[in-house]
Amino acid sequence: MDKFDLTRMVVAIAFLLVGVVVSLSHVIGKKSPITTKFIARTGLFAAISIILYLVPGLKFSVPFFPSFLEFHFDEVPALIAGFAYGPLSGFFVILIKTLVKLPMTNTMGVGELADFIYSVAFIIPAALIYKKNRNIKGALIALLVATAIQVVVSALITSFLILDFYIFMMGWPKVVILNMCKVANPRVTSLGWTFFFYVGLPFNALKDAMVVVITFILYKRLHRVIDRIWTQKN
Repeated sequence: MDKFDLTRMVVAIAFLLVGVVVSLSHVIGKKSPITTKFIARTGLFAAISIILYLVPGLKFSVPFFPSFLEFHFDEVPALIAGFAYGPLSGFFVILIKTLVKLPMTNTMGVGELADFIYSVAFIIPAALIYKKNRNIKGALIALLVATAIQVVVSALITSFLILDFYIFMMGWPKVVILNMCKVANPRVTSLGWTFFFYVGLPFNALKDAMVVVITFILYKRLHRVIDRIWTQKN
């Protein structure tokens, strides 16, 4: 089993939590937004997110990428919740979805941890940006900026942290994962920079593009309802 430096994982998670706390602190403010309606609505979107993860056919691998990387659309409800009820709602949708997925893990929880980090890097920036400019143009800008952030964050963390942690937890040698990557894309010669450029970046860019398109189409149909909810909430 290859050696893995757990310190890197602890530091990365600590920075993530600090960033989330700082981002959401001004959202919570002196008056807590967590009401019965907030809980009910957030729970509904979390349930939809869980269903999207569990329904067969809505989670799938694609050619040219390793089979352990899958496309899924359970971030869409979190984005809509973040737009409608604020970043805190989007965060709780991600958290609830992750906690429900944990008992069904086949990756020793590593996949769920990775999804949580990547989703937070996507949902929170999008919801915070949209909160400042609540219209279709603001939604598009929020989605594009959040996509850029998430693509870079997820590709870097996967290439230089999550893969090593996964190998450590599963007790596999690196060559097993590397061979899986080479079968999908012969250009991958290491689980570092070549994985980053030929797998991490293009996979996350393509996945996020699909999520953005679906979210934007839904948003255009729902934005008047979302704005009405936000006005009543504030």
